[in-house]
Amino acid sequence: MSEAATLDAYGEVIEPLTLKIQRLLPGPIDRVWAYLTESELRRQWLASGAMEMKAGAPFTFTWRNNELSDPPGQLPEGFSAEHSLESRILDFVPGRKLAIAWNQGEVSFELEPAGDKVLLTIVHRRAPDRTTLLNVSAGWHAHLDVLATRLSGKPQTASFWDGWKRLKAEYETRLPA
Repeated sequence: MSEAATLDAYGEVIEPLTLKIQRLLPGPIDRVWAYLTESELRRQWLASGAMEMKAGAPFTFTWRNNELSDPPGQLPEGFSAEHSLESRILDFVPGRKLAIAWNQGEVSFELEPAGDKVLLTIVHRRAPDRTTLLNVSAGWHAHLDVLATRLSGKPQTASFWDGWKRLKAEYETRLPA
């Protein structure tokens, strides 16, 4: 059995305050790439925001996580229904890699063919602290669950926020202190 066939859905800390999470997704690679780069498709699992596909290009991500599932679940205390992040593209290899600025850190998305599936690897570098790392770990995991459901053509029935809260509690015990 290949490594891709045995992937753990949970992310792992690969260096201090850096999360790596992988997901084996239904292909083809061009379809998964479209869900990373096209605003209308990306908003269905992560955040909207048009991107000019070139290194250095600025863009704004806007999250509306309450729209990712029906019912959305209870919004966590301290979170807003809409959140935006000003960013820019750091690296861009069409169909293979997208790296973006994320506050003071960086997030890279890499795609690799895996038979009729696609291996997506996300690395979130330089989270400012463990609390943020816990939030983004649960966030990436929950968002990737939504992406996998969308790509498989199934309806999104699980509550996004309920799943995020459960995952945050699980990451609390899984990630190093």
